[in-house]
Amino acid sequence: MLVTFKTKSYANIVMFGDVGTKMLELMNYGTSIPGAITAEDVSHALSNLQRGLEDTADLAIDTEAEADQPAVSLNTRAQPLIELLQSAIDDRNHVRWE
Repeated sequence: MLVTFKTKSYANIVMFGDVGTKMLELMNYGTSIPGAITAEDVSHALSNLQRGLEDTADLAIDTEAEADQPAVSLNTRAQPLIELLQSAIDDRNHVRWE
């Protein structure tokens, strides 16, 4: 499964399902797919994500597609999503995922 995060002001971000759902959990949006964040709530979601990443600084998630590769930290995996959320805040856009 893949999770695609979308907003009008930034390129789509595609993540493996386990990573995407972990990002949703860190933003406090559960694991429901599809879903959305209103433009007014994106800054709160970004704040939650950044705070959650601080608490999981050393956590890495191995995905099936990368079984023979070294684990990549959640902080590294989250950077494109952080940029997408910041772009949505700047342009007052909604964010959705499917």
